[in-house]
Amino acid sequence: MKKLINIVDNFKGKKIGVIGDLMLDQFIFGQAERISPEAPVPIVLFSEEIYALGGAANTANNIASLGGEVFLVGALGQDYAGDQLFLKLKLNGINEKGVIILKEKNTTQKIRVVAQGQHIVRIDKEQAHLINKATEKKAIDIIESQIKKWDMVVISDYNKGFVTKDLVAKIIRLAKKYNKKIIADIKPNNARYFKDIFLLVPNQKEAFLISESFDVKTAGKIIQKKLNCNVLIKQGAQGMTLFEGGEVFSFPTLAKEVFDVSGAGDTVLAVMALAMSSGVNLKDSAIIANCAAGISVAKVGTAVVLPEELKKNLLNE
Repeated sequence: MKKLINIVDNFKGKKIGVIGDLMLDQFIFGQAERISPEAPVPIVLFSEEIYALGGAANTANNIASLGGEVFLVGALGQDYAGDQLFLKLKLNGINEKGVIILKEKNTTQKIRVVAQGQHIVRIDKEQAHLINKATEKKAIDIIESQIKKWDMVVISDYNKGFVTKDLVAKIIRLAKKYNKKIIADIKPNNARYFKDIFLLVPNQKEAFLISESFDVKTAGKIIQKKLNCNVLIKQGAQGMTLFEGGEVFSFPTLAKEVFDVSGAGDTVLAVMALAMSSGVNLKDSAIIANCAAGISVAKVGTAVVLPEELKKNLLNE
């Protein structure tokens, strides 16, 4: 672990292009001490609310917090949630010039109510239809103008409509042309679009759906063959399993405590992109990402990981 600490310093200045579905996460905190007389549900006495970057924006935020330079490509609605998200991108030092504002779209928003550290309910506000051809072309033009500058291409597909078949096909062609590696976290129904990328990072449930297998090692090998890529399966409390070529590596979880799993997958994606951009092999990149995930789940909401935290955790393992 100690030999990996210096790698974190090499994250600074790495240029990562992040493409995908942008979301605003809203957390409403309070105390629940009694049940409503109107229905068998808790009454939450409001104390505070916070907004956080979600989806591909959270991946971008984690890259930025660890010293990387991010160019974000996605779409927002012309609404209050979109304004809040756009403002947070600028405040957090994320290059938002690739963010497309759409009048006809509502910004995807996840609203979580939390009392005494427990999620009471989550409300999703979204329009998960595909972007139109004009928006798709605009996104492709932006990516084509920027990809030569990137050290790594990241695709974060939450199946909210921004990541289309033709968009992915064009990204893969551009990545091959300019010799750029693609790492992606995707939803199972879009898996077929991602053949020939460098690394796929699904969670266990997604891996099972893509492979139609319910055994992790079997699932990883099936996905490898099916999509011709390396695979890193996130397994929550069981850690991660990496499939690289004919080798399989398992990494137990390093989480000391689990407070909130929101956004931990975005953290893994961000750290894998930064480590690989720094010339680190897949196995060591996965070790660092696994350590970062252990930090992320101990925080409230879609929180970022800082370089000092990551180096301290690597030192202590």
